[in-house]
Amino acid sequence: MKRPTMKDVAQAAGVSLMTVSRVIAGEPGVSPDTAARVEQAVRKLGYQRNDNARNLRQKRPGTSTIGLVVDDLANPFYALMVRSIEDEAHRRGYVVLVGSTNDEPRREREVIAAFTARQVDGLIIVPTIGGHGFLKPPMEAGTQVVCVDRPARDLDVDTVTVDNRDGARGAVTHLLGHGHTRIAYLGDRYEIWTQSERYAGYLDALTAHGLAVDPDLVRHGLRSHGDAQDALAGLRVLPDPPTALFSSNDVITLGVLDGLDHPTPMAIVGFDDLPLAKQLDPPLTVVSQDPVAVGSTAANLLFARIDGDRSAPRKVVLLTRFIARRSGERPVRRLSR
Repeated sequence: MKRPTMKDVAQAAGVSLMTVSRVIAGEPGVSPDTAARVEQAVRKLGYQRNDNARNLRQKRPGTSTIGLVVDDLANPFYALMVRSIEDEAHRRGYVVLVGSTNDEPRREREVIAAFTARQVDGLIIVPTIGGHGFLKPPMEAGTQVVCVDRPARDLDVDTVTVDNRDGARGAVTHLLGHGHTRIAYLGDRYEIWTQSERYAGYLDALTAHGLAVDPDLVRHGLRSHGDAQDALAGLRVLPDPPTALFSSNDVITLGVLDGLDHPTPMAIVGFDDLPLAKQLDPPLTVVSQDPVAVGSTAANLLFARIDGDRSAPRKVVLLTRFIARRSGERPVRRLSR
């Protein structure tokens, strides 16, 4: 079936091609009645604007699309960040292509290659632990790149992160202040920048209180609810189990909560604020980062670059917020085996 054209819309509405173009572009100078006829014809014919063809005709660079590459779309933090970026893009008439990597460098390359093949105007990426030299050719060709949540070790580009180390330090200090000295750390892969920063904050707090880290209380490499539950089970059977736990992301926190008896004697603080954290029993104490602010900041940096900003790369670090709700304020009691 032949795809309807602007000429078909003009004939159906009884107006000129120029009038159809103005209505579709949202330009002024068209009466409400005429605009309504054009819009009715567009709906009836199923007309869709061809932005690529329009850009070629007008000799304008760009496709009005950007690519967004995250670690895991099932992670509540990334889901909210994606929505924030989509909202900023929509305000500017851009479409967002979204892909996930599961923090696998090969998959990251494949997703980005697919996006650059579609000639996206820019990329917002949550970098994997791999190298990113493969991005230099598309960047030299004009594709703008912003890193979000983590820096890329080998790219000097705009980057938006939060102060992970300070947030984790504050969380563990809070637990220490309630008398806990056996504090477990449950984290994702240590090689991930956010995780190494949060673990560093955990160590900072222990060191500041004259405590050495107990390797038996540290679990790295937890990628799923099941991993977190297995780690928790291992902590339960220790000769001297922890009385408190710091979870380095919301995926791990959910796994821990599913694996605990309720009510639990363990004090818990999680990094990231879960949507239902206030409804839990007890309500979850968290280190909160603002995914909406992270996403909108990254999007605004990218669109500034697309619009021609060629100033030095910016490194934006947003602050976290500690929210005490009760789960992190429990007194010292031993975890039952």
